[in-house]
Amino acid sequence: MKSVASAALAAFVAFAVAAPAAHASTGFASYYKTGRRTANGERFLPMGLTCAHRRLPFGTRLKVTNLRNGRSVVVRVNDRGPFVRGRVLDLSLGAAKVIGLNASGVAKISYIVLN
Repeated sequence: MKSVASAALAAFVAFAVAAPAAHASTGFASYYKTGRRTANGERFLPMGLTCAHRRLPFGTRLKVTNLRNGRSVVVRVNDRGPFVRGRVLDLSLGAAKVIGLNASGVAKISYIVLN
């Protein structure tokens, strides 16, 4: 019986270590619409659903919500930035249009890491 409990505990610990904790944050986001290459080497697509983040790994998917109007979009991190103090994300023009950020240029957002 003791070995079954030990095995169950070991499996739980392995799962808990392997499962990433959901990371959520709020702050200000802006958008950009020009560029040739992103930091991970991809061609920049202004109408793509991508973003720049300072530290999250490339390929991380985020659900970004505009806190002013409640609209959301899922984007993929493929670039580094923003390099303006007080901003947490730079969205591509396509992602900014989906959440209505392109009219104001900067908006308060929240984001949650999906993977």
